[in-house]
Amino acid sequence: MHAVWMIAASFFLASMSVCVKYASPYFSALEIVFYRGAIGMVFLLVMARSRRVPLSTPVPMMHVWRNVAGVVALAASFYAIGHLPLATAMTLNYMSGVWVATFLIGGTLAMGDLAGIRRQGPLVLTVLAAFIGVVMMLRPTLEQDQIFAGLIGLLSGMMGAMAYVQVAALGRAGEPETRTVFYFSVGATVAGAAGMLVQGASSLARIEALWLLPMGVLAALGQLCMTRAYTRGAAMVVANLQYSGIVFAVLYGMLLFGDRIPPMGWAGMALIIASAMAATALRTRAAPNLPAEEP
Repeated sequence: MHAVWMIAASFFLASMSVCVKYASPYFSALEIVFYRGAIGMVFLLVMARSRRVPLSTPVPMMHVWRNVAGVVALAASFYAIGHLPLATAMTLNYMSGVWVATFLIGGTLAMGDLAGIRRQGPLVLTVLAAFIGVVMMLRPTLEQDQIFAGLIGLLSGMMGAMAYVQVAALGRAGEPETRTVFYFSVGATVAGAAGMLVQGASSLARIEALWLLPMGVLAALGQLCMTRAYTRGAAMVVANLQYSGIVFAVLYGMLLFGDRIPPMGWAGMALIIASAMAATALRTRAAPNLPAEEP
């Protein structure tokens, strides 16, 4: 059943990205973050009340640090979706697992543990392969003068990895999934509202604003399904099934937006996915106390 939950999560999140793509020409990334957070917050508040899940938390600062990294990752992801082919943006965002492996290697280097680096040789090679895949996939993007959006897409994956570490800590602290996702929605709402105060808000009196409602609902459903998949299934299986989201993104991009990915882009995408799966297996062995990916 956990496989069904993860595939459902991937479908919901890819569908959310379609809504973001359609809304991006009319709303800034921070505006979309606000509406995604506000709609999700209301949805999750109703769910928490119906399930009688208390929203008071004994670890508020852990939620704050999770939200700082998570909201930056979210805003960066939305910006990349608005300026890159959908599959490219989502592949860069799904590199959070590779970034966690990079952090693990960096921590070993910082401690001067050369023997540890030698033991992590296969993990180092998978990380290098993933970044080679990024170069291959982004080459068409760079030729279209979209280098900044590509870098922002990489940032979304890196910050997502940092948020993942915090979510893992929240899970160990016993925080229920509904509460964790609720407070993330609160953080997104606050950060988006602050951004709108600075840069102004676009008018909602346009047909394109209708994309914002399903975006918020789909995002909340996706996060809840993903969290349930991780809490009820084998982490390795679930972590690998999450890459089905890239398949959904490819299909959406080709059918709805006319995206065309050249052969080198396909090869780079495949290399990233294969490297991320290998990195998940290797770093789970190196750090068994961490779950395979962010719920």
